Amino acid sequence: MVESNLIVVSNRLPFTLTREEDGSLRRVPSAGGLVTAVAPVLIQSKGTWIGWPGRGLTPADQIPDSEPADTSPAAGLEASQVVPVHLTEEDFSLYYNGCCNATFWPLFHSMPDRAVFEETFWDAYIRVNKLFAIAILNKLRSLDKDSDKIPVIWIHDYHLMVAASTVRQVAEEEGLLCKIGYFLHIPFPPWDMIKIFPWHDHILQGILGCDLVGFHLQDYCLNFVECCRRGLGCRVDRTGSLVEHAGRTLRIRALPISIPFQRFEELAREAPDSNWNNLQVILGIDRLDYTKGLVNRFRSFERLLCDYPEYHGKIVLLQVAVPSRTDVKEYQELKEQIDQLVGRINGRFSTALWSPIRYIYGCLSQLELAGFYRDADVALVTPLRDGMNLVAKEFVACRTKKPGVLVLSPFAGAGKMMHEALLVNPYELGNVARVLHRALSMPGDERELRMNSLRNRERNYDVNHWMKNFMKSMGNLLEEDGEDLSPIPMQPLQLSDFDDYLGEYVGKDSVLAVLLDYDGTLSPIAPHPDLATIPPETKGVLERLSRMPDVFIGVISGREVNNVHSMVGIDNITYAGNHGLAIHHKDGSKYYHPMPEEMVDRAAQLMEQLTVECCQHGAWVENKGALLTFHYRSVPKELREPLVARARQLISDAGFKVGTAKCALESKPHVKWDKGRAAIYILRNAFGVDWKDRIRILYAGDDVTDEDAISALKGMSYTFRVSKSTLTNTLADKRLPDTDSVRTLLLWVEKHMTDRKARNDDQVGRSGEVE
Repeated sequence: MVESNLIVVSNRLPFTLTREEDGSLRRVPSAGGLVTAVAPVLIQSKGTWIGWPGRGLTPADQIPDSEPADTSPAAGLEASQVVPVHLTEEDFSLYYNGCCNATFWPLFHSMPDRAVFEETFWDAYIRVNKLFAIAILNKLRSLDKDSDKIPVIWIHDYHLMVAASTVRQVAEEEGLLCKIGYFLHIPFPPWDMIKIFPWHDHILQGILGCDLVGFHLQDYCLNFVECCRRGLGCRVDRTGSLVEHAGRTLRIRALPISIPFQRFEELAREAPDSNWNNLQVILGIDRLDYTKGLVNRFRSFERLLCDYPEYHGKIVLLQVAVPSRTDVKEYQELKEQIDQLVGRINGRFSTALWSPIRYIYGCLSQLELAGFYRDADVALVTPLRDGMNLVAKEFVACRTKKPGVLVLSPFAGAGKMMHEALLVNPYELGNVARVLHRALSMPGDERELRMNSLRNRERNYDVNHWMKNFMKSMGNLLEEDGEDLSPIPMQPLQLSDFDDYLGEYVGKDSVLAVLLDYDGTLSPIAPHPDLATIPPETKGVLERLSRMPDVFIGVISGREVNNVHSMVGIDNITYAGNHGLAIHHKDGSKYYHPMPEEMVDRAAQLMEQLTVECCQHGAWVENKGALLTFHYRSVPKELREPLVARARQLISDAGFKVGTAKCALESKPHVKWDKGRAAIYILRNAFGVDWKDRIRILYAGDDVTDEDAISALKGMSYTFRVSKSTLTNTLADKRLPDTDSVRTLLLWVEKHMTDRKARNDDQVGRSGEVE
């Protein structure tokens, strides 16, 4: 029993809408495992389904209730439980035909040469995902706030990979409680594939906006975890399939989807006889798609006819190809290639009474398909790559009369669990032919043994089991014995984690330079800059590090340089203020980047304007000389927008660059200097021009200004971005969740450098004894 409001989100609604002659809309049931499994639970829990209603519909169109005669799983889903997300024709084409099908479909199926990377596709994808996120948030806001049932949002498939991050961010800002789950119905590729996509960090962070991420297979889970580690620098637990992101722990789970087994069993019993006249039938059912391996399949069958001529006149390959993306040139060319191939094979082997291939290009009813599944001798399911492939499971469910043989590609997800099938590599044409011969000639007792095992497994692990398992994994159900399945967070960062990150990089004898931001890195963010103090333990380890001969410490802050020095309060450290425009070296020397005099005068005028026009409701201006910071953290959220917009306009009109910080705007002079340039200047001043080969550098910062340093030091350092934001674009090597983890980093540096010195001293002592 579902214990909370359930919101299901998918690209399409669980039915299609057709317009009648009088202009009214009629619901036409949709088939599919997702609808069969989820719709009844959604109806029972009075939940909501959010999706695209189809082409040619506008917000003025009202979603109708189902027809009285409708007995489909979604029939009881009332119009009030459906939220349509309307898209323009242009957005739908760019998002669906473009980004989803021209980019993600081939890339996630590990066929990057077929993928098209267009920024217009990606922009449309972001826009559409935001529209879905808005629909989800509006539904969340409408729910009963006093209910003890936490809403569960369940987002489906590759069409909506970044919606969750927007929902998460806004929900946290508005205090909207929810749990978010995500399930991908196609494979998740390895890092070498996903990194090809130019905006892969957005995809990963979008999915990480969820609490639970589900894939068909453990292999896909491991791929995703590794992509988060390598692509985002997240801390992960491979054994527990956990990922830490934005201060939260996500669970990654293998939850293989299945079919409504009983429904297919019933269809098979109802279906009429196929009347195949004593021919042995090899059956293929596929969408016409390059991932399904149809060209290889026909060539393998041709090889069977060549190598085993005794089958001539006795077997037939019945291939049903369901039309797909018929307006796409690549699919048109694939259809033409298959048409020619089928014609050539039939022309080569056909007789007056027999043709080896029966090819159906079109859609069949589920009842017809069930009859084919039941009566065929062999099912040939040989995709080049497939997330799961439910055809294999449907074939098994429909074997109500006699056992058949399933020939299955190991590159389909089903190949990982349907062990009694005959597995065959679709690229090995000769071996496919040999396996088909084995299937066609398999003794009855072996057929029965294999099929019974397959049927028992699929009956027990049907689509209802998948649904229950997902909801259980969401922590939303309790097992009968009362076991609570709420998430288990990862342990806080340990010193041993930094051994993995930095042990080899820092090494045994290099000097270590540690460059750090202040606010949000050394000190937690505070309502007012004067309240942002360093925790005593962090300050203590900084003081000890500053006294180590092989450690150099620098603090680079947006604060005024004397202010950051007084806030840290440690000598023997280099300080840089105003994002590096002013630098006080630890030897007492100072550097101030040249600043046009008129900029100081303009800054004074700007401060007066900001004070008069924008310092309201708790907003205030921090004077840093040529730089100013407009703080609005204390302003109520509903009052911020006009004040921030006006401040932004005033800063721009005064001739300054507008910098965005956390609940603040910064006015920056138009000079080519930032934290990156300052970091390199500090390192050159401390270690000379050839410092790169002798020094190891660590950098940690928490906002966009730190990205300048992270970018400038890329390839010459090991960098960390401190962030709890759901969506943070960074070039950093690793992400840290908070200032406590920065303290752990500094404690690791202290331990590593102390242990290293002790080992080196011990080696020197032993060397002297030998002499």
